[in-house]
Amino acid sequence: MLALAAIVAFGGCLWGSFHLDDYSLFSTDLWRPLDTRPLTYLTFWINAKLGGNDPAGYLAVNLLLHLIAIVLLWDTLSRWLPPAAVLIGTAIFAVHPFQAEPVNYVFARSSALATVLCLAALASWNRDRRWWAAAWFALALLAKEECVAFPAFVLLLHVSVSHDRKELKPIAAMLALSLAAGVRVLLAANVTPGSGSGAQAAVSSQSYLAAQGVVILRYLRMLVFPWGFTIDPSMAIPPVWLAALAWLGIAALAALAAFRFTNARAGFWFIAGLVLLLPSSSIFPATDLAADRRMYLPTIAFAACAGLLLQRVRPIFLAPLFLLLLGLSFVRTSTWRTEESLWTDAVEKAPEKLRPKIHLARAVDPQRGLEILERAKQNAPGDPRIPADEGRIYLKMGRSGDALVEFGRALALDPRNPEALNNRGAALLALDQREAARQDFERALAMDPCEFNARSNLQHLGVSTPLPVTCKFSREQMEALRGR
Repeated sequence: MLALAAIVAFGGCLWGSFHLDDYSLFSTDLWRPLDTRPLTYLTFWINAKLGGNDPAGYLAVNLLLHLIAIVLLWDTLSRWLPPAAVLIGTAIFAVHPFQAEPVNYVFARSSALATVLCLAALASWNRDRRWWAAAWFALALLAKEECVAFPAFVLLLHVSVSHDRKELKPIAAMLALSLAAGVRVLLAANVTPGSGSGAQAAVSSQSYLAAQGVVILRYLRMLVFPWGFTIDPSMAIPPVWLAALAWLGIAALAALAAFRFTNARAGFWFIAGLVLLLPSSSIFPATDLAADRRMYLPTIAFAACAGLLLQRVRPIFLAPLFLLLLGLSFVRTSTWRTEESLWTDAVEKAPEKLRPKIHLARAVDPQRGLEILERAKQNAPGDPRIPADEGRIYLKMGRSGDALVEFGRALALDPRNPEALNNRGAALLALDQREAARQDFERALAMDPCEFNARSNLQHLGVSTPLPVTCKFSREQMEALRGR
């Protein structure tokens, strides 16, 4: 019944589209056994082989993973919770709007896949197959590194419930796997350009930590009062006093929960949810201060906590709550249906942010896109992304002269940007100024030898350049550069 309810809530994803990082799946090689998250990319590779670029196949896998997670969570919670609490907790997990992003956003599959594998580990743990649990967890790390706190959750379970010393060795093994995965991801994030995390994040570790107290309280508020969901939430680095107050509030909630910690009571599950959330909401910085998909794994614990707290409430009062959550998730899935509806929603909920306006301008017709970008200048008059996108629209409309002006403005605002140089070269090429275009393409390659578009444009001009072995081009890009 809960699986069917989840299909009603999120089944509309099958008519959805690609968003954000989804498009990178078609510009990079999906066979990445040595990179981070290789298991997730393996599922993308299988999707591409079976269904090509049809989003329905990718989204069907996401929905299937959510249904599997529901079944595994029911099985897991049945070991520790009364039947009524199991039903309520699993129901909340099944249809809460927090789950909309991991189901509707193809690239967020890593969250669902890692959670399914962590739940499989818990199912094995419940059956005293502890080393099988460690193996499932190792696979979860290959799906998404944010599950590194899972062994700490298992350790809390050991302290709260079993106290069996035989559990310590597999827990130690899982902790060692987490440490190795954490170090590997930290190194990869710091050396990968554009990763948006670690040293590549737009914020420092200290600023990120300061913001996360407010972010966690926002997550908790949305669990209880489910509104405000958006692909691009309006979050900023808070002042010191507000950051300190937020973290004090979280500490107070954790201290209160500690009084109901033993025997996996409600306090245990609340603290476990915080522990599972910490890898993405503590000191490891990411450019996006908040993202709804980060709550997918922690929700297994927070939902169990809610199940225990609500188990004595009469079903006549719980049924409307369940239907409300289902309805909100249905609406949220409808919002994810197209690029235009998703980014219109984001602009309405964060009118001061630039990124939603840029993505909305790309999703609508060219004339409306230009109007949106003109309004965006009021918020960020000196941001080079605005003239860069205006230039792309003008180029698409065949107005190469106007495109050249806007690309020139973008380059003046960010003169060391190889993409801006390539864009100006493209406008010059459209105006048949081939020599000036060639010089811009070559300058772009001098700044970044892996700038694919500049290399491809030079090839179009008949200029051959050596391919650096350090550049990671997809198979399709390599074939295009080789003229196949």
